[in-house]
Amino acid sequence: MGESMVPKPDARSILDFLRDLREHNGRDWFEANRPRYEAARAVFLSIVGDLIARFDAVDELGGIGLKDCVFRINRDLRFSKDKTPYKTAMSALLGSRGRKSGARSYYFHLEPDGLSMLAGGLYDPSSTQLHKIRSAIAEDAKPLKRILARPNFVRHFGSLSGESLKTAPQGYDREHPALELLRMKQFIAVRSLSDREVAAAGLVPQALEAFAAMKPFLVYLEKTLAD
Repeated sequence: MGESMVPKPDARSILDFLRDLREHNGRDWFEANRPRYEAARAVFLSIVGDLIARFDAVDELGGIGLKDCVFRINRDLRFSKDKTPYKTAMSALLGSRGRKSGARSYYFHLEPDGLSMLAGGLYDPSSTQLHKIRSAIAEDAKPLKRILARPNFVRHFGSLSGESLKTAPQGYDREHPALELLRMKQFIAVRSLSDREVAAAGLVPQALEAFAAMKPFLVYLEKTLAD
């Protein structure tokens, strides 16, 4: 069979299963529908495997494999008031240490009804990390501003996402020209994906293109945190 005849993984099965799981998030339903889950998971692993195989065009992953990158669908219920047992998304983190990667990592998340995303950055930075980034911005915001103004970054991500303080952080000038960046509590780039984009044949190339546009931002974070 020629390459053109090989069927491509259909991500719609992932979205369909997860949409139903959201409505019936319990162990009995999950076990009754385990064949659907296994089929959807196989499609997801195929997509992530394709991403990993082609990721050299974006960044060096250091030989990681699927098992290093893909998150389990089971939720950690130990400290959660929400006792639903399963996540309603399938996701993976691509970086040199897989799921344990730091600032320079690429998050791939599939979830129905327009909640899929490509993302990266610092979602839950420590106080030390925040201090380092804010100090670098306060000293010279131009390097980060140049990265965020690049056409490819703007096309895919618009601007940075995440929560911000209502005023300047303690110890920083309220009149600082980069106050908008200094106020940020999270430093994240997020590219939302519609269900149609997820189901399209070009999902992997689109993800690689977005991650390539994100890389300079992640390198900036990594370097700033290392200084």
